[in-house]
Amino acid sequence: MSSHNHTTTGTERHRLEGPRNHYLSYIISIVLTMLAFAIVLYGGLDRSFIILFLVGLAIVQAVFQLAYWMHMKDRGHFFPIMGLAMGAFVALTAVAMAVYWLWW
Repeated sequence: MSSHNHTTTGTERHRLEGPRNHYLSYIISIVLTMLAFAIVLYGGLDRSFIILFLVGLAIVQAVFQLAYWMHMKDRGHFFPIMGLAMGAFVALTAVAMAVYWLWW
């Protein structure tokens, strides 16, 4: 009969996520959201810079939440990550084609 107990050796370590990691990722998410609100409230910057900055923050926030809240950083998530990457590629290609078609 096989034993289901798992012991760790010096070369193999299994790290469990504790509440500290969850608190840290929650604080980082709140800071990114507050930064987006602050740049819009300031309003003294160029409109195109604000839009590009907000899009950049949205991308960072999405990647961060996928990695830490949806645990995409863990093993065994290759196919979901590839699906998201292909979806992003198709969406960006469609937007680029629409912009090219409208401005051509």
